[in-house]
Amino acid sequence: MLKIAVVDGQGGGIGSLIVKRLREEFKDSIEITALGTNAVATTYMMKAGADKGASGENAIIWNAARMDIITGPVSIMLPNAMLGELTSKMAEAVASSPASKLLIPLNQEQVDIIGVAKEPLPHLVEQLLDKIKDVIISAS
Repeated sequence: MLKIAVVDGQGGGIGSLIVKRLREEFKDSIEITALGTNAVATTYMMKAGADKGASGENAIIWNAARMDIITGPVSIMLPNAMLGELTSKMAEAVASSPASKLLIPLNQEQVDIIGVAKEPLPHLVEQLLDKIKDVIISAS
């Protein structure tokens, strides 16, 4: 079974939408782990349909290496992102994980990714689902 980690912080709004759409699209054929930089973010992702969840630096570090796919906003790979909630160790764990990183280009960190069109979050999540489908097909 494909293991997908959704990483988010602050209020968990982006992660919650990702989890909700993953669950609607793939039902129980994937395992979704909510990894929040804080308990609030994890709670909201769990309510959206994640199978399990954990919060904080150690949870993200430990789980990042055990996933097939890691997703969330691009800021999950930027030290001190999310108003400082995302530590350098969390960013390093995500970046160093052997998992595929499928990131949504939303952030508030004064980082612009050139060549990426600005689109509403729901459209970006639909593109994310299409990419995960591609990963599932290529793994079959």
